[in-house]
Amino acid sequence: MAPTGSLATGRYSHTATLLWSGKVLVTGGSNENGGGLATAEVYDPGTGTWAPTGSLATGRNRHTATLLWSGKVLVTGGYNRETLATAEVYDPGTGTWSSTASLAAGRDGHTATLLPSGKVLVTGGSNGGTLATAEVYDPGTGTWSSTASLAAGREDHTATLLPSGKVLVTGGFNGNLGTRATAEVYDPETGTWAPTASLAATRYHHTATLLPSGKVLVTGGFNGNGEARATAEVYDPGTGTWAPTGSLAAGRYGHTATLLPSGKVLVTGGAVDGGALATEVYDPGTGTWTPTATLATTRYHHTATLLPSSGKVLVAGGSNENGKPLATTEVYDPGTGTWTPTGSLATGRNRHTATLLPSGKVLVAGGWNGDSLARAEVYDPGTGTWAPTGSLATGRADITATLLPSGKVLVVGGFYGDLVTAEVYDPGTGTWAPTGSLAAGRYGHTATLLPSGKVLVVGGFYGDLVTAEVYDPGTGTWAPTGSLAAGRSGHTATLLPSGKVLVTGGSNEGAFATAEVYDPGTGTWAPTGSLATTRYGHTATLLPSGKVLVTGGYNRDRGVLATAEVYDPGTGTWASTASLARGRHRHPATLLPSGKVLVTGGYSEGVGGDLATAEVYDPGTGTWALSGSLAAGRGVHTATLLPSGKVLVTGGYNGGGGLATAEVYTP
Repeated sequence: MAPTGSLATGRYSHTATLLWSGKVLVTGGSNENGGGLATAEVYDPGTGTWAPTGSLATGRNRHTATLLWSGKVLVTGGYNRETLATAEVYDPGTGTWSSTASLAAGRDGHTATLLPSGKVLVTGGSNGGTLATAEVYDPGTGTWSSTASLAAGREDHTATLLPSGKVLVTGGFNGNLGTRATAEVYDPETGTWAPTASLAATRYHHTATLLPSGKVLVTGGFNGNGEARATAEVYDPGTGTWAPTGSLAAGRYGHTATLLPSGKVLVTGGAVDGGALATEVYDPGTGTWTPTATLATTRYHHTATLLPSSGKVLVAGGSNENGKPLATTEVYDPGTGTWTPTGSLATGRNRHTATLLPSGKVLVAGGWNGDSLARAEVYDPGTGTWAPTGSLATGRADITATLLPSGKVLVVGGFYGDLVTAEVYDPGTGTWAPTGSLAAGRYGHTATLLPSGKVLVVGGFYGDLVTAEVYDPGTGTWAPTGSLAAGRSGHTATLLPSGKVLVTGGSNEGAFATAEVYDPGTGTWAPTGSLATTRYGHTATLLPSGKVLVTGGYNRDRGVLATAEVYDPGTGTWASTASLARGRHRHPATLLPSGKVLVTGGYSEGVGGDLATAEVYDPGTGTWALSGSLAAGRGVHTATLLPSGKVLVTGGYNGGGGLATAEVYTP
């Protein structure tokens, strides 16, 4: 764990909500006198600092905070010398709170769950006695309506939204009846509850985490007899049953459990047997726990928030072993791969190309930085420095660059002007020479080196072209070849082991799911299995197995995609695989010497735009694991595998124009 900026006010039993901006809103909580705090603070992961924001109208602790579809935050109930029924809505755009309709019943220690409809389900809690009632908030009208009650009152329980859209409630405390093991499932379509299998152990102040498999991991909790539980259980919604899994090294309650981008679960702090500070990570694949970095400060009833821009986890506030509210915060970094800065480009750029030369150096050419660039630079991995080389005859961006068998580099098309021209770079002289022009100007196209040494250029933006052309380096000329069934740009083209070329997705007045295969022997295209999801601005990587991994992209109906699919050329079909931790498009994907695939940066939604996170895909397990984060978020950049096995990332865009910085990844 690494320290980060402290809260202005120590607090526990507060809330922490990830905002669409990627910042974190902390509200309320308890002070040293047990009273409810009204203050709120916002954490900026970019600077590691906190800033005050508008205060709640009413101080409160043991309340809930829910991010609404509008990007606003609904705070409900809580406690401040008495149980509260009031609710307030925070607007991140203005940093202010406004009142909304009150709950029918004051409650604290309750749950609030955002339903697929955009409404919010509030269940249980305490109001002098334990509540079984439930209410639903409609953000559209700002009103509450009653819904069916739980079969049993409970507080300090958990509520988890299942993939089906139903809500699983587990455990909790019920006054005279003590700690509960029962569980119930709420159906928003009917507004009713149904019993499901009970936990093996009674528990409250426990955690419940939805795993990528759709199952739910429950950990720890208090048994009501003065003992913190170490046991954990996994719920299967398909069968409605629980199964034991590996136990924590130490019993704990009032802890946090955070799903990491790798699919593993980080458990931090809590009131722990023996006062230990152990932090543990659960692996759903093996059902086991492993220790990880220790918190610097003992804490429980704190918060832990996954920061999507970096994949790190922000731990904030809580109470120490003496019951004192904490202002300190810490950041956990689950990354394994590391990044180091290297020499910067002389010119910031995005939408450029990066080509590994036979010398082991890297040629960066063209791109955009307020205008199309003609400048080119060469990177020397031995010294970590850049040197200028000959400029292109024409500034161009969204181009392709292909290393030819001769060791020269062919650059094709680009914009502005939907260029038809092409140029060839000679590393021996550091100069460019014109070569034959395309029949049609294009950008956002693909270029694939064929086994014959010729280059296939496909599609692109200029009315979203269906045409394809083949370049012959021996003559420096282009020849038409078979056209695609559908014009497309922002697609991918992958050379298969058979020598054929797989083209996937793309855009043409909307995203495509279709895929086509080109046969260089006949110069014709044939349809193949379609992707499960339409997408463009995605990646496609040939795996050592001969299959092709497609990741991310953009879909105009669903926005930025996190899904991934694998194509089998033997059957011509696609199969889904684990999703990325965060949706991204216009990112690169690099095949590492290990056979794994590194995905870096890209554009996303709701986290400030440009991602710094990196993830590694393991084809053997079909899973993703978070790796070390880039120093700077970036999209439309390049990633080049160096002969050393390291990866050079250059340039890109990060809200302020083309980046000049470069970084090197060590797997």
